[in-house]
Amino acid sequence: MTKPVFIHLAVRSSYSLLESMITPSDLAKWCKQHSMPAMAVTDRNCLFGALELSLKLTDYGVQPIMACCFDVTDGSPKAEPFRLTAYAQDDVGYKRLMFLSSRAYLEADDGVPRLHKKYLLESTEGLILLTGGSEGEIARHILKGRMADARTEMATLAAAYPGRCYVEITRHGTQDEIKTEQGLVELAYELGLPIVATHDARFMKPDDVTAHDAMMCIANGQYLGQDDRKRVEPDQYLKSPEEMVALFEDLPEAIANTEEIALRCSVRAETRKPILPNFSKEGRSEAEELAYQAREGLEQRLAEADRLYADREKYIERLDYELGIIARMGFPGYFLIVSDFIKWAKANAIPVGPGRGSGAGSLVAWVLSITDLDPLRFDLLFERFLNPERVSMPDFDVDFCQERRGEVIRYVREKYGADSVAMIITFGTLQAKAVVRDVGRVMQMPYGQVDRLAKLIPFNPAKPPTLDEAIAAEPKFDEEIAADPRVGELIDTARALEGMYRNAGTHAAGVVIADRPLVELVPLYNDPRADLPATQFNMKYAEMAGLVKFDFLGLKTLTVIDRALNFIRRDGGDVGPAWRSMDDPATYELMASGETLGVFQLEGAGMRDTLRRVRPNNIEDLIAIISLYRPGPMENIPVYVQGKEDPASVRYQHPDLKPVLEATYGVPVYQEQVMRMAQEIAGYSLGEADLLRRAMGKKKLEEMIAQRKRFVEGAAANKGMKESLANEIFDTMEKFAGYGFNKSHAAAYALIGYHTAFLKCHYPKEFIAASMSLDIGNTDKLAAFFQEAKRLRIRVLAPAINASQPDFDVNEDGIVYALGAIKGVGIEAMKHVVAVRNQGGRFKDLYDFAERVDPRHVNKKALESLAKSGALDGLESNRARVLAAVPLLAQYCASQADDRQGGQGGLFGEAEPALRPDFPPSKPWTAQQKLDEEFKSIGFYFSGHPLDDVLTSIDRDRVTLAMEIHERAADGKPLEMIGIVRSRNDKPSKNGGKFAFLTISDPTGELEMMVFNEGLQQYGDLLQPGKAVAITVTAKLNGEELRLNLDRAIELEAARLSKPSGSLVVRLGPDSNPADLAGVVRRLEQLPDGDRGVIFIELILEDGRIVTMRLPQTYTIGLRAQRALKEVPGVEKVDPRQAA
Repeated sequence: MTKPVFIHLAVRSSYSLLESMITPSDLAKWCKQHSMPAMAVTDRNCLFGALELSLKLTDYGVQPIMACCFDVTDGSPKAEPFRLTAYAQDDVGYKRLMFLSSRAYLEADDGVPRLHKKYLLESTEGLILLTGGSEGEIARHILKGRMADARTEMATLAAAYPGRCYVEITRHGTQDEIKTEQGLVELAYELGLPIVATHDARFMKPDDVTAHDAMMCIANGQYLGQDDRKRVEPDQYLKSPEEMVALFEDLPEAIANTEEIALRCSVRAETRKPILPNFSKEGRSEAEELAYQAREGLEQRLAEADRLYADREKYIERLDYELGIIARMGFPGYFLIVSDFIKWAKANAIPVGPGRGSGAGSLVAWVLSITDLDPLRFDLLFERFLNPERVSMPDFDVDFCQERRGEVIRYVREKYGADSVAMIITFGTLQAKAVVRDVGRVMQMPYGQVDRLAKLIPFNPAKPPTLDEAIAAEPKFDEEIAADPRVGELIDTARALEGMYRNAGTHAAGVVIADRPLVELVPLYNDPRADLPATQFNMKYAEMAGLVKFDFLGLKTLTVIDRALNFIRRDGGDVGPAWRSMDDPATYELMASGETLGVFQLEGAGMRDTLRRVRPNNIEDLIAIISLYRPGPMENIPVYVQGKEDPASVRYQHPDLKPVLEATYGVPVYQEQVMRMAQEIAGYSLGEADLLRRAMGKKKLEEMIAQRKRFVEGAAANKGMKESLANEIFDTMEKFAGYGFNKSHAAAYALIGYHTAFLKCHYPKEFIAASMSLDIGNTDKLAAFFQEAKRLRIRVLAPAINASQPDFDVNEDGIVYALGAIKGVGIEAMKHVVAVRNQGGRFKDLYDFAERVDPRHVNKKALESLAKSGALDGLESNRARVLAAVPLLAQYCASQADDRQGGQGGLFGEAEPALRPDFPPSKPWTAQQKLDEEFKSIGFYFSGHPLDDVLTSIDRDRVTLAMEIHERAADGKPLEMIGIVRSRNDKPSKNGGKFAFLTISDPTGELEMMVFNEGLQQYGDLLQPGKAVAITVTAKLNGEELRLNLDRAIELEAARLSKPSGSLVVRLGPDSNPADLAGVVRRLEQLPDGDRGVIFIELILEDGRIVTMRLPQTYTIGLRAQRALKEVPGVEKVDPRQAA
């Protein structure tokens, strides 16, 4: 008797996100081990893993069956979906399957994929259908006792799939299965339909059920201890063929039909060669069209060039060489497509970056306007981008203005068809640190304990460590496991779930363009947060399916440059020829000073220190700095500096290396230099040299042995070089190839860096305003730019409802602060306010403002923020009064809007003015209150700082300010600082104590520092928000990372940090009265005794004149006195300097 063959037809893979733990690799190996000749994976609504599964199963000699399990509805919004599963028999069926899966996502308005039943009942050719078992619509009718409806539904499906409809039977042990199986079998026999056994496998082996339970809790926000949580059955592991045959021993035909279905399915997801739209024009082939456009482009580039960096013949020779390789490799269409959308962007004034990556090494790219760097000027290599010795798709990464990138993608969709353009899906995984937190949460372990475990795992976004790597490197894991058995359970569960797909999203930049509707090539996905569909295959498998990726990146700096240039042009300015020539001395002086906050690639503290050391004075220096300032190459910066200062000190291993390394003073900095070294010394072609570079980067032993032999032999033949010297040079190349930088990329980014430095040097007001607009939601960056403007003596004008724009702007007086940067208002609301102002003129007063704006945009919270920030000062100067009036103002604004909407008018049609509310009188805020409210609404102190008066009196040689911390941290000495405690966040420490993150603000910026347990015990009462303190900190600077630890703290008034001062000048504002002067004297008399001096009172008269009077006796004049006097009503300023 022949042994029954069972084929799994209902396995879900890990691509059914957080529903299955079965990975494609594990599944393929399992099939091989259990001699299962075919396998169907039926992921829920998706074909995410179709190509990967097809390839991996095929690699193990297993026939993949292309299938998908759908959540099906009849279109009614409240209907609960039921299950139907479709299997592709042939290419027609697979294309239909891709269409069905795409519909499930693209028509999901709420982001939850469902398939309308109508799609499964039409165009069924090439598909086999399974009825869904106990989760199908037929079983639902049976459960409700509606046998006639069940019969009708089964007959409908049978008619739509003649000879291809199977009644699905499952035995996981659920009550629904038990109650419906007999009815399903009887209806199948009655209608002459075959039955088939399936098993909805979700994990590999029985003991995986605990981890799977945890995964489902993670997915659904539930806990393992909940009784009502979602779960699968314990036997939903991947059962062996023998187990399945035994399970359905009484229904042998249900087992036999699994093989029958497998035999009827003979299609698999296939790989394809790259598919691109055809770009031929006017009867020319793509290669001819490319050559035509390239030669025209070269003539235009050479005509526009200020100077040529090689003979004209060299340009023509290089162009012909590149065109020949591009044509031979079959890529003319790719270059033409990229050139087309970049030219369109430039024609529509959309900023495009000068290049990115190795593409800047192509002359063809330059003449087609894809890049803006002459590769002959910078000795950039085409083979680094497109190697004739190694066939692979070219890959241009293109930077666009961040705000207008979407316009370019829309153009591409219109040109090639919306259904031929899509983004690329990405999958987030459960990584070690996150999965420990997730599992700890669903196990309901204490947060502090789980947080402690997660923090034992190093944070490395570039290469996150696995859980096993972290455990091996951290002995404390063993201590935690020994102390609490539940930690061991957590680790085991987390290890089982690590690497599982968690969610789907879209690639930040990747766009695919095809010559036909994409759904004919790949299934599509819809990310509700994205503007266009995405492929269901990730980048790797989308490319294997024949799709070609184009990277449309958004670069904020391009938008900054564009905005700054618009400001300059608006005021009649012009950047001039130095913008293009990249040789402006003043710009390089700015870089050499290290004052490069906001300058692209050059603004970090460590980079600024490097600039001061290198003192760049040309574009080659800038390219080298960008390349050197990375881990590894940084150790060569001193060598570079020495060579720049003393070129005679540079030594070369061979005289013929001088032309290759002279620009970087003997230090191999770029990958291209390694390639040139191989070419010059050992006679490599540049294509071969690129393969050598790649081999050195991968460090494969056998390949490196072969390459070393080839290099030594080539050096002997080419230069008559001794083996020992050849090996020395090879060792140098190998060392630097590992971390050498791509010069093409560095050169392109150096150009952007130069342009931003040029703008900061010559148009600092416009540059800082543009930079602030692009960081409008980042308070820390806004505060830094605000301080930078002050350093450059550029006024930043306060936000004003009648003068400010939604974004930052400039005028002849300085930078106009943006309304949209005020916290709690929203940029769209402020666009509305400015539009109303532009339409109807300046707002006259608070009533006029409330009568004209829409309360849906300007709500109570927005009014409060505008009041606190001072933006409404032009309508009412007493901010306290405005804030107190906000409830009445909001109510009045709403009533005015209701009247406008209702068209309310008088008897004869004229409008009846609503009764304007009376705003209550309020005492003006003190100077300190004003500053505090500004801080809340703007995010930093704007019109002043509580310690401004202290700043003028402290000993600046002793005290380090926030803006100086990076410079002074380098020597590692304790630093004395002053500041206001802005915030404090206490945390439990590993040893049972506490530590805190403390934010300190001084007049030049804010800093975060750590306070350890001992410091909290000693200074905890003092380190409270709002307190003014003098502190001592230890600073450590590691690259760009600054770490501050607080060592000591004391009340600022008690600190002896002042310069000697014999007097104080107390200025009373124009609204002050005699009671205010009496308040000053009374406060002085209340102060504890200290250093005494003379007090001068300045009175501002109504006509603006200032009268100075001296109090008859001396008083305490230290920091405590200065801060106390600022709190007295009527006091406008306290100045510890001698009166004039």
